[in-house]
Amino acid sequence: MHISHRQHFFSHLAQTSDFPLALEIEKAEGVYMYGPDGKSYIDLISGIGVSNVGHRHPKVLAAIHEQLDKHMHLLVYGEYVQGSQVQLAKALVDTLAQDVAHSAPFGPIDNVYFTNSGTEAVEAAMKLAKRFTRRKEFISCYNAYHGATQGALSLAGAEFFKRNFRPLQPGVRHIQHGHLPDIELISDQTAAVIIEVIGGESGVRVPDASYFTALREKCTETGALLILDEIQTGFGRTGSFWAFEQFGIYPDILLSAKGMGGGMPIGAFMASHEIMKVLKSNPILGHITTFGGHPVSCASSLAALRVTQDENLAHNAIAKGELFKTLLVHPEIKEVRGKGLMLAAEMESFEKLKDTIDQCIAKGVVTDWFLFCDNSMRIAPPLTITETQIREACAIILEVLNT
Repeated sequence: MHISHRQHFFSHLAQTSDFPLALEIEKAEGVYMYGPDGKSYIDLISGIGVSNVGHRHPKVLAAIHEQLDKHMHLLVYGEYVQGSQVQLAKALVDTLAQDVAHSAPFGPIDNVYFTNSGTEAVEAAMKLAKRFTRRKEFISCYNAYHGATQGALSLAGAEFFKRNFRPLQPGVRHIQHGHLPDIELISDQTAAVIIEVIGGESGVRVPDASYFTALREKCTETGALLILDEIQTGFGRTGSFWAFEQFGIYPDILLSAKGMGGGMPIGAFMASHEIMKVLKSNPILGHITTFGGHPVSCASSLAALRVTQDENLAHNAIAKGELFKTLLVHPEIKEVRGKGLMLAAEMESFEKLKDTIDQCIAKGVVTDWFLFCDNSMRIAPPLTITETQIREACAIILEVLNT
């Protein structure tokens, strides 16, 4: 008797909810995903901000194939000189050569440490901040999400998401994202403030530039490190290569993952040599990883970086995002907020949103909601999406809302 993939999915794949989408996808190309029956779906969420350059971009595939012909894993991170790693590290540092680098008290970012994921980048950045500052306190935001491992989870700003996993790391305080008075909670006891430039799972919250100016100044004044989590916002998603470029500030530690890999798993935490060097001694090997900076993932990431730059995807995301805002006008949509192609369309309730999402998927448009904002639709398609595809997707969303 033939057992389908769907049956094995529910029998043998660990589930994370009682209601997974359970879409069976056989292949993907560009902005489209395809089921076994050939049905096409416009991907409006990019695997949650991963497929920035689209699914299976030809230049990404070519880079992967080229690296496969050379080698795959050789040794744990940081021991061998591997071409794809060092080329990617140099390319990332080059994206950070900005005039505002002078505002970072410990120098411009020139060192990259590759990890397997965004969560691992967060964990490692926490270790780095504690080791460098010799302080224990962290400050993060309410309704923020930085990962699901225990250290990263301790930073999460929604108690329902972490209460059943306590005890977590002590010494974490929370502030309101974009709320200027809360900056006064940062003190000379704070190792680091970790913050998303644009709040992601809180439903795409964009603060005023003045907030980040004050935040940077307060961190510099107190000696706390400023860690910017650009795991969702990086690699062109918001209209610039890094979202912080739009706010006139510069971090001490920068985190990346998701869209960084071109569809392959990779993450990174980046800092100046002065900060990063503390991981080399007392103890030696202060942070280690077996698969971090996997050469195939690095080759894929470098190709994605070049595609983002060569195809001007970041700048083009601005007009594409504005087109979504122009088209998605409907009594059921309270607002469409965000920057570039990181958007949230807010509705009255989760029930209305969930019904809309289910009907959109049935009609060939895949979207979802946010972890800490369940009445807003996530709109974060591949940056390669065309105007025609945007119009097609919006027409389906509006058709559903009109039924």
